[in-house]
Amino acid sequence: MNTADILIIGAGAAGLMAARELATTGKKVIVLEADNRIGGRIYTEHDAITGKYMELGAEFVHGDLPVTLGLLNEAGIKYRSASAEMLQYANGAFLEDESFIEHWDLLIDRLNSLQQDISIGEFMLKEFPGGKYARMRTSVRQFVSGYDTGDPQKASCFALRKEWQHEDDSAQYRVEGGYVSLMNYLAAECKAHDGEILLHSIAKDIYWEPGKVSAITADGTTYHAQQLILAVPLGILKASEGQTGAITFHPPLKAHAEAIQRMGFGAVIKILLKFDEPFWYSEQTKEHIGRSLDNIGYLLSQEEIPTWWTQFPERSSVFTGWIGGPDAEAKKDMTDEDILQQSLQSLANIFKLGVDELQQRLKTWRIMNWTAKPFTRGSYAYDTVNASACRHTLNAPVDNTLFFAGEYLYEGTAMGTVEAALTSGKGVAGMIISQVH
Repeated sequence: MNTADILIIGAGAAGLMAARELATTGKKVIVLEADNRIGGRIYTEHDAITGKYMELGAEFVHGDLPVTLGLLNEAGIKYRSASAEMLQYANGAFLEDESFIEHWDLLIDRLNSLQQDISIGEFMLKEFPGGKYARMRTSVRQFVSGYDTGDPQKASCFALRKEWQHEDDSAQYRVEGGYVSLMNYLAAECKAHDGEILLHSIAKDIYWEPGKVSAITADGTTYHAQQLILAVPLGILKASEGQTGAITFHPPLKAHAEAIQRMGFGAVIKILLKFDEPFWYSEQTKEHIGRSLDNIGYLLSQEEIPTWWTQFPERSSVFTGWIGGPDAEAKKDMTDEDILQQSLQSLANIFKLGVDELQQRLKTWRIMNWTAKPFTRGSYAYDTVNASACRHTLNAPVDNTLFFAGEYLYEGTAMGTVEAALTSGKGVAGMIISQVH
């Protein structure tokens, strides 16, 4: 029977967390997942031969985050520090600089004086015009695009101010065995309490009335429940009718649809290159660039693919590239092979090597163009000027029947993270569990 107390659309971090919480209280739960795997934007790929793994999606625990670390501890999953040296490559040299944004204190002072929220792009042109601040404007644009994967013309100054004042640069962790081990733990907990997780189940139409909901999948199967949690990425909710993954509500949710369109959802491409050896640690590289990179963790540049990181402290031969925001959106329709060539050229420029040499040393590679993925359509949320009011709309249940969950609905400072998704899923489950029938 395709009937449950609660249907959950999406088996990413938010959906699985909600499923686990609800199933363990005795609720009958069915999770519908469009893809062929669980995890959503968490995607760990294991090599069966070497036992090594690569994170194609979420990779870091950004800070001492209570829900994520609490779950990892509960599951007995180990995690290790990912804190490492951050360098900037500029004008042919590797620079160690605590602040990668010039006039940082002045920027924060001006942001603190801002009375009415505007986009960071508008703010920078207004407050820091002219040639004197050109480098600063570029750095801010790169940071908002790269770290927040946001469009500076839409990203909220108030949200960035809050984020920048609560940065915890010292605490960074990686999950041993990959983030998917945490997803597997939640899924196993759900199934142990008779919850079902159905892959290849693309929800297309949702028919609802108070206390009753039906979801029809692309293959025509209908699932029934009293309540439904939408735990899909914001990019899917933004998708137009007829696009793969798009979900249509009957009757429509007008206020929610407007709120969804006014929220920010970023773009990102993640590049994983595995070489024959970690050449960045070699004596040849040391001679080429005039310094040692023994402790390098993170590398920022002005190259076509601007951001790179290693697996430090592990001396892995995997180098990871990252491009976010409008620049990633602009590459959305490029082939993986063309993105690979841009990646190799960027590294060749930084390390003063030939592209052909890098190509020969390349063992395996993966391009994760999350913005082109039909069941993701982007990276993670960033706050627009309207985001707070939009979240208020979306966080309120619709007739105690429809609920929204996901990282884009999180109110804390760890926006766009697995922590945000887990917190949202847990919160929605708690809302349902606490209802008095």
